[in-house]
Amino acid sequence: MKVRVRPWGVVLIIGLILSIALSGIAYAALGDRLLGRGSKGPEVKELQTKLTQLGYGVGTADGKFGSKTEAAIRKFQKDHGLRVDGLAGTQTIKEIKRLTGQSTNASGKAVGNKNIDTNLLARAVNAEARGEPYLGQVAVAAVILNRISDPAFPKTIADIIYQPQAFSSVNDGQINLTPSATAIRAAQEAASGVDPSKGAVFFFNPAKTKNKYIWSRPQIIQIGNHIFTK
Repeated sequence: MKVRVRPWGVVLIIGLILSIALSGIAYAALGDRLLGRGSKGPEVKELQTKLTQLGYGVGTADGKFGSKTEAAIRKFQKDHGLRVDGLAGTQTIKEIKRLTGQSTNASGKAVGNKNIDTNLLARAVNAEARGEPYLGQVAVAAVILNRISDPAFPKTIADIIYQPQAFSSVNDGQINLTPSATAIRAAQEAASGVDPSKGAVFFFNPAKTKNKYIWSRPQIIQIGNHIFTK
């Protein structure tokens, strides 16, 4: 027995399929598909918004993946040790989502951005780690935040930074310099909970100090010219 499908029935079926497909695109969430040059949709707009939040300018968040968005992705990937291909794939999107979640201090305690003076933190990063690798700058910011939860240190960023003899940049006035865009991003990233220092509360440049106390501290990791210690 043959089933005859009228022409209008074929059109209706095709229209239904297209509607379902377009609906899937319209409500796609960030991470559902690989995004690259030419991609469009709400998930691209969400990606652009998150990149801007992290300090990677994309221009207008218009939901169109163009050259500015690709350049921002490449810069983000380079800064975070990811494969630099300009594509928003699984690993890149996972890292972006992680960094744009709820703000915490470096020990993981939720604090919210309003409780962290990121401008002062960025000034400290700029003064203490200018010229260091990006991860090294994030680590310096994390050290300052780690001190908040350590009973041996003051409980605010300002008191930690301005504690007598704590940071040479306060003594020589470099703390007052305008922070670079990189230092600002590093401070924001540390404020989101990222800690490349692995819980350190001290850091030092071995080529610039002979201080016996700082050398006696258990070393955790070296990033760039800085050694991070407990």
